[in-house]
Amino acid sequence: MTEVIKLISEIVALAGVIVTVFVAVSKVFAGQRCILRAEMLRIYYHNKNDRTIRQYEYENFVLMYEAYKRLKGNSFIDKIYEEVKKWEVIT
Repeated sequence: MTEVIKLISEIVALAGVIVTVFVAVSKVFAGQRCILRAEMLRIYYHNKNDRTIRQYEYENFVLMYEAYKRLKGNSFIDKIYEEVKKWEVIT
């Protein structure tokens, strides 16, 4: 019986560690989403008036958008992305 109690207490302790790690990873994901969103908005506003974008900026923008969506980013950036896709890509 004492072994069962010991095992249960170890499982509870392990669950606490798992929850702590999960919370930390969630915060890292949220921070990464914020960084990606900020960089996409920087590119957007830098090029918005001309409605043109350099090819390397466009390629980076697309990669950032895909990463942002994988991190469960919201639909606000979807509108920005759809607009950027219509811009002239220059080399």
